[in-house]
Parts: sequence; C-alpha cells; structure tokens
Amino acid sequence: MTVMQTTPADTARTAPADICSAPPRRHPRPDGQDRYTISEVVAFTGLTAHTLRWYERIRLMPNVDRSHTGQRRYSNRDLDWLDFVTKLRLTGMPVADMVRYAELVREGESTYAERRELLESTRRDVLNRIAELRDTLAVLDRKISFYAMEGTTR
Repeated sequence: MTVMQTTPADTARTAPADICSAPPRRHPRPDGQDRYTISEVVAFTGLTAHTLRWYERIRLMPNVDRSHTGQRRYSNRDLDWLDFVTKLRLTGMPVADMVRYAELVREGESTYAERRELLESTRRDVLNRIAELRDTLAVLDRKISFYAMEGTTR
C-alpha cells in the first residue's frame, strides 16, 4: 500500500477523492504501465535516488512495493504522491510537517480536519511569501526603470 490512495472522482455517489496533484503531468508516463524502477522515477520526477530512499526512511513514502529480487517498484499512485510532496517542498513546508501529513493520510478520513489545518497554515505561509516577493519585484522594477532612464540620458 502506498501513502496515498486515490479513487475516481467522476461519480457523484462517492466521497470526493483526495487527489494529490492536478493534470497535466510534467513527465508523461507510458500508457498502461504502473510499475517503475527507481531510475525511471528519477527520470520522471527529477528527484535523486538518494532522495527517494530517504523519503522511505523517514516514512514520507513508506511501503514502496518490491519485486521478488527486492528492487523497488513504484506505482502511478506513488508518482502522484511524489508530485504532491514536491509541491509541498516548493511551499517551504518543513519536512517534519510533510511527514506528519503523510501519517495523517495513512490514518484515514478521520484526519481530514487536521490535514486541512496543516495545508491552510502552509497556504498562509505561501501567501505571505508571495506578498514579500511582489514587494521585492516592485523594488527591482523601480531600480531597473531608474537605470533604464539614466542610461538614455547620458
């Protein structure tokens, strides 16, 4: 079993799926394939093999399937989860919070409220960073304009 199990969201009778990532995928996967080696996952995700093994060790991504020879076999669900984790990393979410989120996912639907709170907190942090970056961009734009004007008058 992987960290994240998704279900089809196209039926109105079922509860909404906890979808990890939204299409389109950055790295197309072969049609009909649902088992990938660690080197294939490295190529799809841009993560290193070291990072993938570390994610397993810290239980951010436990229970990766293994072949009879012990080789890791990642599924499409695993790739979806990795895509989501990569987005969480981009938000600046601490690894401990990502591991906590993964634990909550494994605990099931009863943790929806706690998961939402964790994501809302991260969203607030992202919005604050966006505001800081907009302010920084405005400063850069003013400086660029100044130098552009100064360059034309000399």
